[in-house]
Amino acid sequence: MKPGARALGIAESTDERSGRCVLCGAVVRADRVVDGVAFATATVGGLDATDAVHTLFDRLGREDIQYLLVSGVAPAWFNLLDLDRIAEATARPVISISFEESPGLAPALSEQFDGDALDARLAIYERLPPRRRLRVNEETLFVRSVGLDDQPADTERVVSAYTPDGGRPEPIRVARLASRAARQWRADGT
Repeated sequence: MKPGARALGIAESTDERSGRCVLCGAVVRADRVVDGVAFATATVGGLDATDAVHTLFDRLGREDIQYLLVSGVAPAWFNLLDLDRIAEATARPVISISFEESPGLAPALSEQFDGDALDARLAIYERLPPRRRLRVNEETLFVRSVGLDDQPADTERVVSAYTPDGGRPEPIRVARLASRAARQWRADGT
């Protein structure tokens, strides 16, 4: 991958007191240069995180972004991301990366929601591509991808290119740091 190839990393930080989370989109080149940042908010326990990702992408207005790397699929207490909608709206491949093994979200969703709220989340969750284990730099990641031609090989190539050390891709690492700082700044009311 060329050093200047750009990915938009997306991560969130939740402020349970306000009922909102701060999402950060960080544009990071494959050579680790940070090249842009944008913020949006979503509702804790809502269903607006997918729209917040669209907002981040639109605010940046960057045609040079080649990939979207999102941290997980259930930010802000099960505010599920619809990866197909994100890929379609941005016309970019989307890779969701999580860092812990789990039995899946269906049992937790059924514990926390019922009726229409559960049905809406299960519909999004069941449309997600399967989660696959991926080894990068001796770390185990769990990935889902949409919009890549040769999904397993291309997903591994992209994730590896943006993960020079450890197991957290640089665009997601930067977005996570920035979202936490922005949430704290908002909470302080300064």
